[in-house]
Order: sequence, then structure tokens, then C-alpha cells
Amino acid sequence: MRRYRDLVLAAGVLLGLGAAGVASAADMAVKSRPLVAPVYNWTGCYIGANVGGAWSRMTTSRFSQDVTGFAPALYGTEDDTGFIGGGQVGCDWTVGSNLVVGIEGQFDFGGVNGRHALIAFPTQSETNSLRSVMTAAGRFGYLFTPTFLGYGKVGMAFTQNRNQVFQPNGALLESASFWLPGMDVGAGVEWVFAPNWSVFAEYNYIWIEDQSGQHFNAVPGLLGETLNVKPIVQTAMVGVNYKFHWDGGPVVAKY
Repeated sequence: MRRYRDLVLAAGVLLGLGAAGVASAADMAVKSRPLVAPVYNWTGCYIGANVGGAWSRMTTSRFSQDVTGFAPALYGTEDDTGFIGGGQVGCDWTVGSNLVVGIEGQFDFGGVNGRHALIAFPTQSETNSLRSVMTAAGRFGYLFTPTFLGYGKVGMAFTQNRNQVFQPNGALLESASFWLPGMDVGAGVEWVFAPNWSVFAEYNYIWIEDQSGQHFNAVPGLLGETLNVKPIVQTAMVGVNYKFHWDGGPVVAKY
């Protein structure tokens, strides 16, 4: 009987040691599979809003007067600042593990206004108002982390301006409203802070290569003019995007 009891005790000890070994091995198996950081899926389209500031430089000169013909005169350069705001839509595609390419359309409006005296006629003055800025550009980005993108952009731009020329007594002499095509280059960073949501900061430089002739309509009884205009626009903005993903969710956790 005593020998039987000793055998039972020995078997119990062995079973206990075996269970502990199994538990330890299972624990080690779990610890051997570290969790990989979540990977954000940038492929998809988005829509968002932005707000910021704009700097506009408008250079004008007279080319001709109605009826009298060629009559060159330097009107000068005006530097203006103001606020703008608007929205953007676009689509991105992930290329490999770190590259993101995309297309984007952006529209901003606001009031960037100023006034300056004409160089050729110092008693007269001219105002320029930048009303709207539209861009259509390609984006090329690099992922520094799965949720932090640095990018550049290049494309077409269109600016809407309204210029007015005033007589010495302040009365309106002539005015014109016009859209001008140009080029846009920019750079920015974008950070994903929640599933489907990101924030960004961006700078753009917009210009036209050559002067553009625009006809200014005069008030009744006075002659209109054709002025050469050349704008340069810079914008700095922050914004937020909501992303619509194409392949089943923004975050994938892997083991």
C-alpha cells in the first residue's frame, strides 16, 4: 500500500511539472509573435475643407486706349494680403510600401485686396481684388511613417481678379473682371489622426508665364483701355480631409 501511495505522489508531481512546462511553452509561443504597427491604407478618394492666407502681387501696364490706339504707360505693382478658404477633392494610390501618388482639385475664395497710385499718373489709383483660386494638380508623396505623408504637387491654376482704376477725385474710371490660367507648384504634409480623417498643411506658388492683355471698360463718356496684367499668388493653408477607402477599411493590424 505504501509503495502504491508513493507511485501516485510521484505521478502527480510529474503531471504538475508537465502542465507547468506546457503553460510556459504556450506563453513563450504567444510572446514570439510581436504585433506589427498598424498600416494605414492611403488608396482611395477624399473630400475636405481648408482655410488660410494668400499673398497676391499684380503688375499692370497700359498697352492701348480705345480709339486712339497704342499708348504704353506703366501703372505699377501692387502687393496684397488676405484670407482665403474653400475645399478640395482628390484620389490617392499607394505605390509599394512608402510612395503615394494622387490627383487633386482645389477651390478657394476670399478677399485679397489693395490699392496703389499709378506710376505714370500719380493722382490716379488702381485697386486689385483676388476673388478666387482654382488648382488641378498631381501629388507625389513619401510616407515617413504609415500615417505621416510629405508631398509635392504640380499642375494648372486659375485665378479670378477684379481690377478698377479711379480718377483723382476718387470716382471710378474703368474696371475689368477676368480669369487667368497659370501654373501651380506646392508642398505639404498630411497626418492621419483617426480612421478616415486626416489634417494637412500646404504651401502653393501660382504664376502665369507671360502678361495677359485685358480690356477695361470705362464709365460712360470716357475711353476704355487695354492693360497688360501679370499676377503672382502664394497661399499657405491648413485643412481637414475625410477619406473614402476602396479596399475595405483604413487600418490593418498584422502579426
